[in-house]
Order: sequence, then C-alpha cells, then structure tokens
Amino acid sequence: MTQDPQTLIAETGGERLDKWLVAQFTDYSRAQIQDWIKDGLVMVNDEVARASLKLRGGEKIVVTLPIAPEPPPIAVNIPLTVVHDDPNFAVIDKVAGMVTHPGAGNPTNTLMNAICGKWGEILHMQNERKGIVHRLDKETSGLIVIAKDDVTQRQLMRQFQARTVEKMYLALLERPPKTNIGRIEVPIGRDNRDRRKMVPLRAGRPAISEFEVKETYANGMCLVQFNLLTGRTHQIRVHAAFIGCPLVGDKTYGFRKQTMKTERMFLHAQRLSFDHPKTRERLIFESPLPPELEKILRRLNQQK
Repeated sequence: MTQDPQTLIAETGGERLDKWLVAQFTDYSRAQIQDWIKDGLVMVNDEVARASLKLRGGEKIVVTLPIAPEPPPIAVNIPLTVVHDDPNFAVIDKVAGMVTHPGAGNPTNTLMNAICGKWGEILHMQNERKGIVHRLDKETSGLIVIAKDDVTQRQLMRQFQARTVEKMYLALLERPPKTNIGRIEVPIGRDNRDRRKMVPLRAGRPAISEFEVKETYANGMCLVQFNLLTGRTHQIRVHAAFIGCPLVGDKTYGFRKQTMKTERMFLHAQRLSFDHPKTRERLIFESPLPPELEKILRRLNQQK
C-alpha cells in the first residue's frame, strides 16, 4: 500500500537522484530510498528513473511513499467467553466495553489482543486483520466470529459480503416505531463535522435494517429485534435515531437528556448464523442478554 504522491521540484542540479532524495526525506535511509526507486515509486518528469540519475535542476519529481506495515498485535491473556471453538474458527460472546481492534491509546486491551493470546496461530496469519472477520462497537455486547487461518477468514468474509450471514440484535428504544414490523433503508456515511460519528447520507454506503417490536413497556420504551442486511458502522444506532427512536443509553445518537440511567447502551448481538467454512453446514449461535441488560428489563416489567 502507498500514500498519496508528493511532488517536489529539484531547484538545483549536479546531485544523484538518490542522494538528493535523502536530503528531502531525512527520516529514511539511502537504502530505503533506493528501494523506492527500484519499485517504481519515484518518477522524474513523468518517467521511471534510476538512482544514479544526475539531476540538472528544474525536474519535477513525484514520490509515492509506501505505507509502513502495522506492527503485529500483542498477544495478551484476556478472559473470553467462547461459545464455539473448532480448528478453523471460533465464536466469542464479547462483553460491552471491549474494543475490537487495537488503536491509539489502546494497543493491548482489545479483542484482537485477546484472541492472539488464546490462539497463537492467529499471530501468524498474513492478513492484517488477524482473524477479525467483522466487528462490534465497543459498547455492544454479543456474538462475533473470528477466523484462525487466512483461508477461513476469506471464506467467512465472502459470506458477509454476500449477505448470507444472519445477524440479529436486541435493542431497547426510547419510544416505539410507527409500525411493529419495518425496514429502514437509508445510506450511511461519516459526519464531516465529527469524523467519529456516522450520519444518514444520500451519497453514503447502502445500509438496510429490518426490525420487529418484541415488547412495549408502560413508560413508552420498547424492546426491538433488528436484523442487519448490511454491516455499516453504528448502523442500528443511526437508523434508530433516524426514525426518531434512539437507543436507551446511547450518548452519541440518543436523546441529550437520557430518560433512564443505565450502565451502558442497550444493544446486544443476540444471534449469529452462517455456513461452516469447511462442511457448509448451517450453524446457529445465540447469546442470552447480559445481566445488566436483564436488570433493565426487570425494572421496566415492574412498572407495568
């Protein structure tokens, strides 16, 4: 992978191309720069150049820097609830609060670190995703499938891309939708004003959510089952807010003033179904609501 090209002008002549570039890119060695030239990442006046080219001055030099590979994740012994485990993949019941991928400020306390710590073979996978087939938001609990080898990962990812994977979620909404059964088909894109958020966007990526109301409570809240036909970032949260029924406990897309104090957002990946990568047998996995979400429903049932 490469970065966006950089265009420079050689204002003076007399130096070899590789030596001149060393003075421009001081964080890199001459050997690294010579590798760029060999790989065709340096163009002089729109032509591939040699390291020994002597500059005359005035040349347009375009350099496309390679992106440094991400460092391998650190294997960490973090407890996991394993729902299914076989030689090719595993299904994890993720707790709320766990991030899927390492990132700035959190390089070790993630699901990727945990699966590398539990299954050492994942560290040797060629794919940079290291077994992560799909993701769940930090605040979402529930089922997530991980691969233990590159072939299985590609096969599982193809199922997600073909929309043959069934993903069912339970969410508690602040108010009921206008219909008990419905379909939300609204594209989603990143918010230009806040890059951490997603918004309904005509030019965004297609996003489709089906829903069914399972229970309505005295205070107007309702328990809803969502079936995702696509897997966009924050899809359920954005779609629920779009129809005016945000998730309880959602501090990003929900009401500014929460009507109920909760430990976390009420969203749980309850059911996951896909074809076994080797046998093609249809597999179904289910996860019960975590105790803190069951506690919320008990409180609501007591108000009836």
